[in-house]
Formats: sequence, structure tokens, C-alpha cells
Amino acid sequence: MKLDTRSLYLKKRFPLRISRGEITGGDNLFVAVTEDDLTGWGEMAPGASEGAATVEEGEAQLQGFAANGLGGSIHDIWDAARAAGVGACALAALDMALWDLRAKQAGMPLYRLLGLARRGVASSLTVGINPPEVVRERVPLLLAAGARALKIKLGSPEGIEADQAMFAAVHEAAAGSGAALRVDANGGWSLPQARRMLAWLAARGVEYVEQPLVHGAEDQLPALFRDRPLPIFVDESCRFSSDIPGFADCVDGVNLKLMKCGGITEALRIVATARAFGLKTMIGCMGESSIAIAAGASLAALFDHIDLDSHLNLDPDPAEGAPFANGVTLPADRPGHGGALRHA
Repeated sequence: MKLDTRSLYLKKRFPLRISRGEITGGDNLFVAVTEDDLTGWGEMAPGASEGAATVEEGEAQLQGFAANGLGGSIHDIWDAARAAGVGACALAALDMALWDLRAKQAGMPLYRLLGLARRGVASSLTVGINPPEVVRERVPLLLAAGARALKIKLGSPEGIEADQAMFAAVHEAAAGSGAALRVDANGGWSLPQARRMLAWLAARGVEYVEQPLVHGAEDQLPALFRDRPLPIFVDESCRFSSDIPGFADCVDGVNLKLMKCGGITEALRIVATARAFGLKTMIGCMGESSIAIAAGASLAALFDHIDLDSHLNLDPDPAEGAPFANGVTLPADRPGHGGALRHA
């Protein structure tokens, strides 16, 4: 197998502001693994906490690992790359490219190769932290694009009063649409703030709250969980399947991201572990194009909630293969995971 890489800048249509700062775009690394006349595609969205802060760092990790060959099963390659220190986001790109290649060699869509159906629940479209007047303009655009669920980013550095004002603007702008409302605090609240906000949001019809407490404060989850008025999902607190037993009795579900866990191989382990503990499952994304989104969407049938929407906020998306129709993100129905660069 031959491994090739290239980097592209992905510009966001609307800047995304969360509790940790604002993102307007960034360089992603695209990985092609070729064997004979077929190529599998993967993608890395860099992140310091995901093991490769830049495309250059991720590329060096992958090229160094691949220099010894890519023989063996996908699971064997995943374990070897992890042991060799390849960062999770770089490993995710290699892993999804290998799964794409093997599914193409089998002449099957990846979801079918994995024994899954091509189905999924409505994907949330994200509303970043913004002043209320911006929210009132943006939410109608998301609804017009077909959104059936909105993921509202809270945890504003300006405090929970700012969170409440922004959420009220979303609630007003989405009134009568029937869109489900979900909240992601990205670890932006203290325990007292989280308790106050969960009660306030529950009274306004929110379905669940994601990562209410900062990563590292998992010891406070039992106190928040005991009398929670809304389901609690963790995101930043869950990177690998081995993390789940440590908090399984004080959350309702886990959100995995391919960039956090190292791709499809570990995503399958996370889902299995979460289900074994009776937890709900969710899949989200980082700043990804249709390639990584298609890889995630190939697993869509496994999840209770889906947040696969980053490709819809790109100007332009350099890839294709993850259509959004009737509020649902699914992979293109063709061999592989469905994603590929448009002008490869």
C-alpha cells in the first residue's frame, strides 16, 4: 500500500465560537492509501489535545509510521500506530482511509461491510456563541437549510446571563419550527453554574446537555448527576473506550469524535463499551470536510444522537460524499465510506 498526503485550508462560512475561542477555518490533512488501482480517503482535523497540533506534525507521524509498511489487518495497524505514538487525529485519517479502501475492494458501501443499515437520526446543526442579534439572523438560515435539530453552544466567557440571553434568542427564532434544541457547554460551567443552567434549560424544552463541566472535573459529575433535570452527555471527557468505566455511573451518554478516538476502529469499541454500560451514544465532529463526515456517517445507525454538520459550514467544501437531506447526514451510497476530494 502507498500512502500520500496533502493539506488544504478549510474556510468556514460562519466563524464558530465556543467556550474556548473562535474558529474561522484551518488547514486539514488529507490522506490517500492506494493499493493496486483503488484509493481509500482519510482526513485529519488537527488538534493539540488530539495528538497533532498541525498538519505538519500529523503528516510527519503518519509518514514515519508508514515507512515500515502498512501490512496486517486494520485492527493490527491501529494498535501498532497507537503504540508508535501516532496522534489520535492523524490515526483517524489513516484508519478511515484503510476502511474506505477495504470496502471499495469488497465492492460494498462501508456501512454494509460493517453490517449496518444506511440510516441515521436527524443531525444537529450548530449555533455557535454569538450575540442575540446575530443568533436571530442565523437560526432562520439553518432552519431554511433543513435543520430538524439545533446544537446550541453555551459556556460563554461572559457568564451564564449571556448564555441565557443567547439561548432565549435561539428559542425565539426557532419557535414554531419543531426543531429539537440541544445544548453543548464545552466544559464552560462550574458545578453551581451547571446545576442552575440545567434546571433553567429543562424548563425551556432542551433535550440534553453535553459536557457541562470542564474536562478534569469528572469527580464532580456524581453530584451533578444525582438530581439532574436533563440527560448529561460527556464529550471532551471521553476519548477512548477505556475512559468509559470511570464515569459510566454518572452520565447518561457519551459523544465520540473520530478525531478524538483515532477513527472508525476505536469508535466501534466505544459504542460497544457504552452499550455494555447502558449508556446512550452520540457522534460529533470537528472542523471536517465531507470525507471525515462520510466516514462518521457510515456508522450513523449505531447512534442515538448525531452532530455531523461541519461540512455544511465550509466555503467551499473541497470534498463530497456526505449528503444532508431531510435533516439527516448520511454517506453517499457507493463503495467505501462515500467521501472523496472533488478534484483528486
